[in-house]
Amino acid sequence: MAEKTVGIIGGMGPEATVDLMQRIIRLTPALDDIDHIRCLVDSNPKIPSRIKAIIDKKGEDPGPYIADMAKGLESWGADFLAIPCNTAHYYYDIVQGAVNIPVINLIDLVCDHVKTKLSKPDTIRGQTDNHIRNKIGILASPAVKITKLYSLKLKKSDIQDIWPDPDYQKLLLNVIRRIKKGNINSSVHQDYLKVCENLVNKGIGSAIIACTELSLLDKSTPLETVDAAEILAMEIVRQAINKY
Repeated sequence: MAEKTVGIIGGMGPEATVDLMQRIIRLTPALDDIDHIRCLVDSNPKIPSRIKAIIDKKGEDPGPYIADMAKGLESWGADFLAIPCNTAHYYYDIVQGAVNIPVINLIDLVCDHVKTKLSKPDTIRGQTDNHIRNKIGILASPAVKITKLYSLKLKKSDIQDIWPDPDYQKLLLNVIRRIKKGNINSSVHQDYLKVCENLVNKGIGSAIIACTELSLLDKSTPLETVDAAEILAMEIVRQAINKY
């Protein structure tokens, strides 16, 4: 089977794009340069803000920009596409409709993973009771909550998404914004930990890291996490070289 080339629609944000590429390199079984996957990357941080468009409702529509990037990557020779940004999947249908190659749907991918994970009692920390086995926490921008990207898909599998309390959700958005500024100091980690502890106090033992900026942080939290960025990287490797 011929190896495939992945096109990465990046820049949302730039560091998260680099993080995805590092994950792909780490997950690829390679003995030399030639064994690694060819990646065509358009890291375009000039895409209009998803937060301004979705949360503030006064920003320019990012959809056409992302679709144009997809078309460019297809013309460069990509066999399939990936978007390392959960919120940007609000525009998934626009992007997929603009190209003739597959676009990985990260939301579907993660939700299917969660469904499988929740069906195995020994894989969920602190969630052995039946009344919470159909619940999972979400660590993401409020834009992901507003668009119900995960809520609607999880509901089809009878899984309820649980979000931090409002004050902690605001704190989490502040964490995301600081990461986008390149600030990943101890204060950012401490605030992130506070948000995770809030979910634990709500009886949640497992959560989806549904923001690729948050994937850059230390995973030492009281939650069992499902990292969307890691799942995306694994799927890219699988599709490119039929691994995993």
